Amino acid sequence: MQRLSRTRHLLHRFPENILKEFTRRTSSTLSTSINTPLSDHPPITDPDSAVLVQHNACSRTVLLNRPSFLNALSTSMGKRLQKLYKNWENNPDVGFVVMKGRGRAFCAGGDIVSVYDMIREGNIEGCKEFFRTLYKFMYLVGTYLKPHVSILNGITMGGGAGVSIPGTFRVATDKTTFATPETLVGFHPDAGASFHLSHLPGYLGEYMALTGDVLNGVEMVACGLATHYTLSAVAIEDCLQNLVTDDPSVVETCLQKYSDLDYPSNASVIRRADTLNKCFSHDTVEEIIDALESEAGKTNDEWCNSILKKLKYASPLSLKVALRSIREGRFQTLDQCLIREYRMSLQAVAGQVSSDILEHVRDNNIKTQPESAESKSPPLLKISLKGVRARLVDKDFAPKWDPPSLEHVTQDMVDQYFSPLSPLEPDLDLPTKQREAFM
Repeated sequence: MQRLSRTRHLLHRFPENILKEFTRRTSSTLSTSINTPLSDHPPITDPDSAVLVQHNACSRTVLLNRPSFLNALSTSMGKRLQKLYKNWENNPDVGFVVMKGRGRAFCAGGDIVSVYDMIREGNIEGCKEFFRTLYKFMYLVGTYLKPHVSILNGITMGGGAGVSIPGTFRVATDKTTFATPETLVGFHPDAGASFHLSHLPGYLGEYMALTGDVLNGVEMVACGLATHYTLSAVAIEDCLQNLVTDDPSVVETCLQKYSDLDYPSNASVIRRADTLNKCFSHDTVEEIIDALESEAGKTNDEWCNSILKKLKYASPLSLKVALRSIREGRFQTLDQCLIREYRMSLQAVAGQVSSDILEHVRDNNIKTQPESAESKSPPLLKISLKGVRARLVDKDFAPKWDPPSLEHVTQDMVDQYFSPLSPLEPDLDLPTKQREAFM
């Protein structure tokens, strides 16, 4: 319970903690070499070392091996994972697959630094390949014909959820920290988030998508994001390594043997279902905020006030886009959600609607190319890159979003996020006829 108390303590210091994870991951990469593009860094160009494989009795264990980058996923890692998983699915000697991460993270998502680097260079095709490769792998996990176990023993955000939650089993631990903080960085919950968040109990998915709040391992099990909870991740890994089976029920027996029973604390958002559903069931972000303000006024509930602060911190455009995405995801299949999110992600990186994702990078002490890079910047970015280099984080963590407020976000802006970049732009091509999602 001491671990759970520490996790809950992190929530009171939100959003700084989640943002610092993104900041540390980005600034530590680019600050080392102002003039070196990210693609020149060994962790990106060496997928064999970034994705390690352990051969077990009747299984394979994948180790995401970029601990200094919180195991963030790159395009090359996605390609290697696809190749490995397809080979194992056709290999009768492989009964099931386990995925875990090295260090204090399972996976903190896609490598937003590499995306920023490609945006800065005008390499939109590279951005397309990045999202296309990772989303296709996520669909492969969601349609995998063999049992898949993810050991979420640490930070699990964004794409980290995308490569784990579609699988058969998700094992949370006392070290698990789950969040979808994309609205706080000017993006949208992607990597299948509009599918798995929209299928959470009540309106918890809307809450998670809009606020970027944190769940611990116990809470993940309580709401269905994880299938098991354990204080003995090592014991589970040892058990799995010795299993000789392709039967998911046998794998589950192993997981259950070393699982622990615990319940969300009284301070958990899981315990606030009535208030949460009452406020987040409304049709618009403005109505959700009004409901929270009304509830706070009636009850003097500090929880409502803390949620209002989180919503007012987030990108206004991202909030509206995220809410619509979750609502649409509730009536869509996994493949439909990934195809729609692919469109949305390309719109975000193209910057034709807003440059909010770049605002996050600029406001987090990121060192980039010198001013001469302005001449190379693509016209589709609706901002100038003149003078974009290291900048101190505002003490109040207050980015300058564009549009600056909810009232400035038009319906046309939101609609464009859900449209292809151009009439000729192809959608994400998933093998839905050959591989129908089980979810």
